[in-house]
Amino acid sequence: MAGDSQILMDHDMEIGVTPGQVKKLPKHLREAQISTERTHLISDPVKKPRQRYVQKDGKCNVHHGNVQERYRYFSDLFTTLVDLRWRFSLFIFTLVYVVNWLFFGLLWWLIALIRGDLWHGDEKDWTPCVENLNSFVSAFLFSIETETTIGYGYRVITEKCPEGIILLLIQAILGSIVNAMMVGCMFVKISQPKNRAETLMFSHKAVISVRDNKMCLMFRVGDLRNSHIVEASIRAKLIRSQQTKEGEFIPLNQTDLNIGFDTGDDRLFLVSPLIISHEINEKSPFWEMSQAQVEKEEFEIVVILEGMVEATGMTCQARSSYLDKEVLWGYRFTPVLSLEKGFYEVDYNNFHDIYETNTPSCSAKELAIKLREGPLLPQLSLLSPEVVKSPRALDTPIHTTGDPLTTGKENDDGEPPGCDRGETNGSAATLEQQPLTDRLTD
Repeated sequence: MAGDSQILMDHDMEIGVTPGQVKKLPKHLREAQISTERTHLISDPVKKPRQRYVQKDGKCNVHHGNVQERYRYFSDLFTTLVDLRWRFSLFIFTLVYVVNWLFFGLLWWLIALIRGDLWHGDEKDWTPCVENLNSFVSAFLFSIETETTIGYGYRVITEKCPEGIILLLIQAILGSIVNAMMVGCMFVKISQPKNRAETLMFSHKAVISVRDNKMCLMFRVGDLRNSHIVEASIRAKLIRSQQTKEGEFIPLNQTDLNIGFDTGDDRLFLVSPLIISHEINEKSPFWEMSQAQVEKEEFEIVVILEGMVEATGMTCQARSSYLDKEVLWGYRFTPVLSLEKGFYEVDYNNFHDIYETNTPSCSAKELAIKLREGPLLPQLSLLSPEVVKSPRALDTPIHTTGDPLTTGKENDDGEPPGCDRGETNGSAATLEQQPLTDRLTD
């Protein structure tokens, strides 16, 4: 028993579990094993979680460090102020106005000091530069009244002060520039279309299944607002590290995924949720990947939706991403659009729902070869008149109770389901629960 405990502790250290966490392991690992010369505790390699390049909410998980030429940020000062966080923007907004008022208040106080208005201002025969300006506080208040054009009427400039008139012109011009810059920054920051992207939805998962005898990678997008995105277009990028034939390692290499650029399908009329499809063909990076290979690969799919906000005309961009573990093989999206009396209704409760469907576990390349040799799957049987009279039965899938992440189980012979044997994901009971459009006759 002591030897068995030592083996378990060594095994725990190999998989990254400290001895104090042994009680948290599954029961079959905590139970004592009978140790012989032919038995070994072999743990399956655990796939490390991949660090996201783009977060689910669209924020890019990239930090710029060791930037030496920081003066470049000040060459585009307006954009720098707009990109600041709100707390810094409000602080700079307040600081600029207070410093400006204090600076010109100091100049008005110096004019009064040099002319002697601070000492002779109460004399009747004395004409000051600014009436009722007898301290720095009153000069500061006069500076605020001048720049904000409040004009209480208590402190006014006289015509016998040419230096005061010149300073008044300078403060009026510089004050207008400061107002234009700061108010413009705040207006642009408030009206940024980033908040518009909050009502653009992406499905939590991406799926791979067969569409029209072609393997397709699909995800769903939707818009929650009644004001639509004008000229909406969508793109997809595959983020994956790559090593060239010459041995050069390219981290986070970006590859375009064709989602209808050549056919115009990337231009969206986003009135109701749409399923975006990437056909896995010869030009696709998934062309030679089977289900097992997709589950082993480390990649990230970044999707970018762009368009103009109908209310403001400003360009809006929404982003999201799918890690390799969020791309599920052998599933489709549940329909969300239904016909009601006089209108179409979108049920967003089913926006992220998926259901299991018949999908070969081989690669798209192998599927295309099989289809050239002959039909891999039998043709659909004719529907009965009862089914034809009930079109809603075609659009209402029944959800499976199994875990959507556990697909492609081994068959009775211990072999994984493959394209050659015509296997499909899920059990026979699951197949019976599929929509009638997915049922295949023997």
